[in-house]
Amino acid sequence: MNEEVLKSKQEMVEEIKHSFENNSTVIVAEYRGLSVSEISELRRTLAKDGARLSVYKNSLVSRAAESLGHEGLKEYLVGPNAIIFSNDVIKGPKTVSSFAKKHEHLVIKGGLAEGKVVSKTEVLTLAKLPGKEGLLSMLCSVLQAPIRNFAYAIKSIAEKEN
Repeated sequence: MNEEVLKSKQEMVEEIKHSFENNSTVIVAEYRGLSVSEISELRRTLAKDGARLSVYKNSLVSRAAESLGHEGLKEYLVGPNAIIFSNDVIKGPKTVSSFAKKHEHLVIKGGLAEGKVVSKTEVLTLAKLPGKEGLLSMLCSVLQAPIRNFAYAIKSIAEKEN
C-alpha cells in the first residue's frame, strides 16, 4: 500500500478516535435511500443541537472503535452508515430519532452512549428522556415538595388557631 494512503488512513482513524473520546453519544445509522437534500437537512438540524454527522469507511470506524475497546460497535458497521456525534447524551438521539420518524430511509442501528455500546432500542430510549432543562425542572420540583408541604402544614395550623 502506498505510504501516503496508509498515513492518510491512520490520520482518519485518529480523527475518528478523537471524536469518539470527545462526544457523549455516537449513533450509527444507515442512510441508504436518503436524498442529498434530506442529508443536508439532517446535518443542519444536528448542527443546531451541537451534533454532527460524518460518513467514514466502516473499516476505519471499526479500527478506531476497536482501539478504544468498543468491539461491540462492529456489528452495526455494515452497509452505508452515517456516524452521528453528539456532546449531549439526550439531544443527539432525540434529533436523530425524530428525523428517522419523518424519513423512513434513515435507520438507526445502534451506537455508543457514555462509552458503552448501545442497541437501537437503547438509543430510542435515550431519545424519549426529557432534556437537561426538563430533568433539572423535575429535580427542583422534587426538592421543593418537602418545603412546600411543611409550609402548608404550618399554614393550616395557623388557620386552626385563629
